[in-house]
Amino acid sequence: MQLVDQQPFHASNVQTLTVLVQREVERRILTGELPAGERLSESALAADMGVSRGPVREAMRGLQQAGLVDIVANKGVVVRKIGYDEVVDLYDLRGSLFGFICETMARRRTDDQCEILKDKLEGMAAAIQADDKETYFRVNLEFHAAIVEFCGNSRARAVYEGIAKEMHLFRRRGLSLIENMEASMQEHEAIARAIIAGHPEAARKAGVRHLLNGRDRFLATLDPDSFASGSERRPAAAE
Repeated sequence: MQLVDQQPFHASNVQTLTVLVQREVERRILTGELPAGERLSESALAADMGVSRGPVREAMRGLQQAGLVDIVANKGVVVRKIGYDEVVDLYDLRGSLFGFICETMARRRTDDQCEILKDKLEGMAAAIQADDKETYFRVNLEFHAAIVEFCGNSRARAVYEGIAKEMHLFRRRGLSLIENMEASMQEHEAIARAIIAGHPEAARKAGVRHLLNGRDRFLATLDPDSFASGSERRPAAAE
């Protein structure tokens, strides 16, 4: 795909091109088009996107800072492969933060915000009925994003979004089964009920429980090749 037309670009365009390249490569990573462990060729990406290698090189540095790629000596840029222990750490951290976010929204919610949560629940229910995993995953993300936005804490939002972006490298697998989608949906309903009712502590507990259950659902789907060597450890049987 071409990010720009074929006209030469000037130095003043490099920053804009870097942002465009980074967003496109990030999209490919998060959608699985570029799987974990895949080596990224700067020259191939530059040719594919119709830019020089400079913006691509800068974009790779940005993706490294975002935790989506590793820059490895004598190998180049590789889509990051998450270690097992890191998966557990990310879920635990995200769970604690999401609990705080749900609690905060329950204190600050508005009627309009509550209606948006209800709409997202309806969208997820329809996706389950149709066994539409892609739509469920998308609306699931929208449900979480709405709660994060509506909590009104910009610092919590920034940290949460950074963690969530790293987790996109692996977490789609945990929603790949219909029974997992149904369990996730029930947890979403519990979160929404507590928020809409204005029960902060119940909302916090429901938010934490949802993320920890999501962790367990994901771990039950893993295989030995899912994680980076060196951090790989097989989990006990799912409870």
